[in-house]
Amino acid sequence: MKLHDKVAVITGAASGMGKAIAVLYAKEGAKVVVSDVTLEGAGATVADITAIGGTATAVEADITKEGDVYRLIKAALNTYGTLDILVNNAGIMDNFSPVGDVTDELWDRVFAVNVTGTMRTIRQAMPIFLGKRTGIIINIASVGGLYGSRAGAAYTASKHAVIGLTKNTGFQYADKGIRCNAIAPGGVNTNIGSSFKEPNQGGMDKAMAGAAFNPRNGEPEDIARVALFLASDDSAFVNGTVITADAGWTAY
Repeated sequence: MKLHDKVAVITGAASGMGKAIAVLYAKEGAKVVVSDVTLEGAGATVADITAIGGTATAVEADITKEGDVYRLIKAALNTYGTLDILVNNAGIMDNFSPVGDVTDELWDRVFAVNVTGTMRTIRQAMPIFLGKRTGIIINIASVGGLYGSRAGAAYTASKHAVIGLTKNTGFQYADKGIRCNAIAPGGVNTNIGSSFKEPNQGGMDKAMAGAAFNPRNGEPEDIARVALFLASDDSAFVNGTVITADAGWTAY
């Protein structure tokens, strides 16, 4: 098993890509700390993992709250004694609003989850990784972080920021045995659309203009397999970069 006895924390793991990553990691031998904003959601993923003989524990955590982030990383230490892998999957969409229509409330909320929450989990995990001189960080970005209009202004800017954070972290800590990479998924069949309401019609029309060129949508398991590669020794020479997983959508 590629992750035998490794300890992984995965945020936003109640559903979608986070859940698929948690389940696959458990199948590959990892002990998984499943985090989400509701204990019920995280617990459902843990139940699925234990049903297949895996090891996992659920932690309710809102990554926009620093105290929750502290408790989350502490839970890994208290439960399994260490931390080896951090997957920052939790994220929300905006309303496809172009910058002229963005409210401060929407902007701050999207950045709080997608960027600040990601930074805080990395910051909290870093002393553990530095002490061990080894650690793996995987950030779930988006093709929206590579191109100008796959979503609204807030989401697009936030995912560009996640990619910048990934590259900076990967380089800054490369000589400390720590790797930080990102995955940029294209269209994936998840419930992230439930994180926004009343989309800006003009902005959505612009953002979806290239959707006709999308060869197909992926499944959460497609992204989980990329996350497994990045978490394993198979990717030992991969650091500070972004793997695009979109069936070739952005190649046109």
